[in-house]
Amino acid sequence: MNMIVVWLVLVVLLVIGEMATVGLTFIWFALGALAAAITAALSAALLVQWIVFLAVSALTLILVRPAAKKAFQNRISPTNADRIIGQVAQVTERIDNSAASGRVSIAGQSWSARSEHDVVISVGTQVKILRIEGVKVYVESV
Repeated sequence: MNMIVVWLVLVVLLVIGEMATVGLTFIWFALGALAAAITAALSAALLVQWIVFLAVSALTLILVRPAAKKAFQNRISPTNADRIIGQVAQVTERIDNSAASGRVSIAGQSWSARSEHDVVISVGTQVKILRIEGVKVYVESV
């Protein structure tokens, strides 16, 4: 079988793999396979094609991947929930980090809550929202 076709089929399979994973995993090897296809088109020996494939794959993985990953990195964008940071809330369920329990009410919404300083906070206490982690707010007594 013609090695140009083999390398080009490998390029297509690797690109499909990259689209399926979307993790900047296979694209570097697809570029290496494309370079190997070019060397095959220039009638290079099979050993040379493999060396080009490995070298180009390794170089693009080492040199280009960090910049590409940084460019495509998911940026955290603020949400409307961030507006409650710094606000005062009321404890509606006793906050006890060791029991993994606690809820606060703020602006008509109920949030899971944990104590920032690992102290138990009783129902009815006014607390200040310090930060949000996932679906939990971290608070301290006012």
